[in-house]
Amino acid sequence: MQEATEGQPGSQRTGKGRQRPFLATVAVLGVSLLALFAIVASPMSTAVAAAVPPAAAHNASSPHVDAGPGGGYWLGASDGGIFSFGSATFNGSTGGIPLNKPIVGLAATPDGGGYWEVASDGGIFAFGDANFFGSTGALALNKPIVGMASTRDGNGYWLVASDGGIFSFGDAGFHGSTGAIHLAAPIVGLTATPDGQGYWLVASDGGIFSFGDAGFFGSTGGIHLNKPIVGMTATPDGQGYWLVASDGGIFAFGDAVFFGSTGGIHLNKPIVGMASALDGKGYWLVASDGGIFSFGDAVFFGSTGGIPLNKPIVGMAVAPSTGKKISPSNIVGVSCPTTCCAKRSMAPAMSSPTPTAPGRHRRSWILDRLPTTILARVSSTGSPARRQLGAWLSAIWMATPL
Repeated sequence: MQEATEGQPGSQRTGKGRQRPFLATVAVLGVSLLALFAIVASPMSTAVAAAVPPAAAHNASSPHVDAGPGGGYWLGASDGGIFSFGSATFNGSTGGIPLNKPIVGLAATPDGGGYWEVASDGGIFAFGDANFFGSTGALALNKPIVGMASTRDGNGYWLVASDGGIFSFGDAGFHGSTGAIHLAAPIVGLTATPDGQGYWLVASDGGIFSFGDAGFFGSTGGIHLNKPIVGMTATPDGQGYWLVASDGGIFAFGDAVFFGSTGGIHLNKPIVGMASALDGKGYWLVASDGGIFSFGDAVFFGSTGGIPLNKPIVGMAVAPSTGKKISPSNIVGVSCPTTCCAKRSMAPAMSSPTPTAPGRHRRSWILDRLPTTILARVSSTGSPARRQLGAWLSAIWMATPL
């Protein structure tokens, strides 16, 4: 039975009539979001307001330090798939390309306009405004690459192997390595100092090796750990750092402040990396299923925790707020599968800029950014139960087709 249009009984449905279900969906969605925001935010208006930190004073000694916690983040999977949240933009991925080796690391450019992915053979994939400065993709390595970090101006980067061997490209200076030293445990990560004149290597037992102007502030090398260390990140001023274990246990040294951990919580999947808020007043932990755990003033912008992934997440990098820049100490390297000796320009269609369920199409700003922003603010403060509720609602929203 055909639907009659107004004024023309028995005629076929017009274009205007076809739009009605969509407009009705928008109306229902708007009312639902307003109701959700009123219910969750009204008894906690103070907490929600606190989720938006006041602008901090700019650090004169490190011009690349953001004045806030950060505007978003990228998650990188072992097949090179990229998932972007908040202000992080999707610039391409290797998610649809056969790779010689898995991706093991991810690093962002200082302005947040691009990123690099690195494979375990040292192959480099550059996207957005990230430039290719060289790789070890064609070299025979003694040990696999496990991470990377960029220089403060984005004109170079370091790769680190599991034996602590360092490979520097572009304007990245070589300040030393553990490549010729017998290690008690393999190296699992690399973090650069804010001025790029040094770096730290961290081993799976929490041993710290500092080079250049990187200071030693302590380690867990002589401590029995429940789970191995999987990553580290430094404070914005370079006077401290955090180590994270696969159970989400956090170890803070120097001026790094402890804001919380998942060390006492049952996790669905192990933690694989971390990143600090750009103002050093919080941090994010990321699990292999893309679950995000935010502490301090680090804002939750979304996750892939409730979405089936082709390959596990191996790391994350922080995106600055609009107009800000990222300090290299806030960028965490992760694994990635590639062997590439030249910059590749991949079509954005290779992977979705945000995690998508089958059949989900890109929404407009009102249907995408607004609900995500509301849920992020609701999820950023309060009890663990409230944070979990926000993460759950975000996962449902991201998987809901319109």
